[in-house]
Amino acid sequence: MRLRSCLAGLALVLLGGVAHAAEECPAKSTSMDDIVAVLNAAPGCDRAMKLFEACAYGASGDVQFGEVVEKKCEADFLRPLKPPQKLSYQRELRACDRKYRNKSGTMYLSATAFCRAEVAQRYSRSALKAGGAGR
Repeated sequence: MRLRSCLAGLALVLLGGVAHAAEECPAKSTSMDDIVAVLNAAPGCDRAMKLFEACAYGASGDVQFGEVVEKKCEADFLRPLKPPQKLSYQRELRACDRKYRNKSGTMYLSATAFCRAEVAQRYSRSALKAGGAGR
């Protein structure tokens, strides 16, 4: 009985932490233009990704948001990549494109956009860590 109480309490604490972790979208409205403006104004890749997560539609509109995040992240790493590294990056992006290719519904377009943005974010973090920079 005591173990159940402890587990229930732990579950409430964990669930409460997850509920508070979600950030609200700071855009003026839910219009695509307002959200794109917020993403473009983000100071770096990680912040843009957080905003993307907070402002996402969960549908096809996320493709445009994801493209903004990709570009923001690519600014951290794309130019100095050597051809083999660029091919690796492009291969990972294509893997995201293929992952949901045969699925129907706009939520899969959103999932693809998030996958691509996450790949770009991973490359950005790696480049910033290697360069010792912090954005």
